[in-house]
Amino acid sequence: MPSLPFGVARLDSILDGGAPPGNVVLLAGESGAGAREFLYTSAAMNALGRADAELFDLYYGDLHASAALPDEVHYLSFTADTDAITREMGYTMADEIVDAAIDGINFRDLSPEYFQLSPIPRDWYEDETTSITELGERGEYEDVLTAFGDYLSAHADGSLVCIDSVTDLISMVDDDLEWSDVAMVMKGLKKAAYEWGGLILVLVNTDSISDREFGALMDAAGGTLQFTWESGGSQRARTMFVHEFRGVLSRLESENIVRFETEIHDGGFDISDVRKIR
Repeated sequence: MPSLPFGVARLDSILDGGAPPGNVVLLAGESGAGAREFLYTSAAMNALGRADAELFDLYYGDLHASAALPDEVHYLSFTADTDAITREMGYTMADEIVDAAIDGINFRDLSPEYFQLSPIPRDWYEDETTSITELGERGEYEDVLTAFGDYLSAHADGSLVCIDSVTDLISMVDDDLEWSDVAMVMKGLKKAAYEWGGLILVLVNTDSISDREFGALMDAAGGTLQFTWESGGSQRARTMFVHEFRGVLSRLESENIVRFETEIHDGGFDISDVRKIR
């Protein structure tokens, strides 16, 4: 099967097109270090490839011969609606990219299920079309995971799925939702993704989780891209490390590459330099 592009042109070129289909990839990083920008760029560029070929060629270029665009692009958020995500994407890349790509991204706002038993005022996360009776019939926190799973079962086949973010699920862990439930969801996601044959990107903020939790998430994923800040002299630089990654890491190691310097520009997240480490 052809690779599925991450939507970051230079990275996809190095990887001979992108990621093998059927993978769950963690985008794990410190705040502002590039993980979220990578997620936005992946969603927008993969949608742009079908929505506007001319803009796609301008900002991304040609797809690798061994790559194919996903059938659909889906973006799931536990705490933000479509307007908020669209606005944030506009801070990451040129408006013309976002404007052209946004109709090609299928958004699923899970905030009603996520916030329903919290003390947050209902009008902060609901729109006028949400029925109070409907919310009352949904039960407790388990419904977030049920809604999440049902959506993926219906739409993830052959698609790029962006999940924003597993950190939100971890923050729910208490008497009603256990950490083991989150870990089990991730393990199940890895198994299902192999059957779906698409690419699932899972955002996680490493500032908000323990080393044990991060290790468990890495174990449940097919690969991990970790984004960090590095200090050198008077400047700070964004860096991306590639951790264990089935079908990908061996290609990088054969070239002695495991770390990349990164940047954010009008085309979104990008690689600015390649470091060879042995």
